[in-house]
Parts: sequence; structure tokens; C-alpha cells
Amino acid sequence: CIFYGTGIYTIVGIKVNGFPCKEEANVTEADFFFSGLANPGVINNSVGSVVTGANVEKIPGLNTLGVSLARIDYEPGGLNPPHTHPRATEIIFVLDGELDVGFITTSNKLISKSVKKGDIFVFPKGLVHFQKNNGEKPASVIAGFNSQLPGTQSIAATLFTSTPPVPNNVLTKAFQIGTKEVDKIKNKLAPKKS
Repeated sequence: CIFYGTGIYTIVGIKVNGFPCKEEANVTEADFFFSGLANPGVINNSVGSVVTGANVEKIPGLNTLGVSLARIDYEPGGLNPPHTHPRATEIIFVLDGELDVGFITTSNKLISKSVKKGDIFVFPKGLVHFQKNNGEKPASVIAGFNSQLPGTQSIAATLFTSTPPVPNNVLTKAFQIGTKEVDKIKNKLAPKKS
């Protein structure tokens, strides 16, 4: 919806996929460029990984094109916790390091593999998946998505830090744990107050 020459037609004032179309006269190379994946991201969390997205929010020219990328960096032992992408399949290419990766099928089967530099692994759309650095050195991957904005829903954060909160009696029954354990998990996952 950005540029006539791409075969995508602009309807000025209309949002497509939630993002505004631009008039052809206002389109620049900046709408199609992003340099944010060149260097590792700064990891400053308890799980030991960071995701740097290169999607339509950072590259307006991706609007309606159905693709995006991300870079994921992991410290030794770092984890990209179990999560889903409700709008996209993900494919990763390992830049550095070694990772244990996997997804869970709808019949509750774990499909997993250890991958290393140069390897590729695919996570089907909507399925819960993870990546963990199993090495003693930092690791990184480039992830590709068949969506301009794949969305990410982290399982633990979704269940234990939602607003309003999921009722404790739902979490205690679902995980077969007590209220004290639920509160402990919620406290560990809660955003840090500045």
C-alpha cells in the first residue's frame, strides 16, 4: 500500500492491516530500510535473550508485503521462553552458537533438535516453541516470518502477568500448584518498577 511501482496501490487516508498508506510523493528509501539487526541486542533480563524485530513498525514499506525478520541474541544458557506467533510461521538461521530448539504439536508431541551455526529450523504458525542456548558462548539467530507483524505471545507472561489477572483458582487448577506458588511466579515475572 506504499508505492505504485511495487504493484501495491495507495489508498490515501486508509489503513491496511492497521498501518496507514502513504502517498507516493511521500515515499522515501527510509520506508524500506532498517539497520537494526547488524549488531547483537543488549540482554538485560532474567531469561538471557533479547529479540530485535524488523517488522512493519520499523520498516513501513513492509505494509501488505507479508514478511518480516528478527534477530535473537542469547547469552550462554539464555532462553527465548515458550511462546507463539499467532499470525506467522517462523524460520530461523543460526548465525553463531548452538541452540536446543523445539515446538509442541497440537497432539502434544515435542519436535526438537540441537542446531548450530549455519543450520535452519522451522516453527509452524501458532504452535508453542522455544530456543535455548546450550553452549558456553553467546548465540544468535535471524528469524524470518511470513507476516509483516507476526505477534508474539509468551506463555508464562500471558498467564501470570495479564491485566486484569487470570484468577488464581484457574492457575492453581491448571498447573496443579498452590496459591503460594502462583503468587511466587507472578512476582518473579512482574515487570520491574523503576
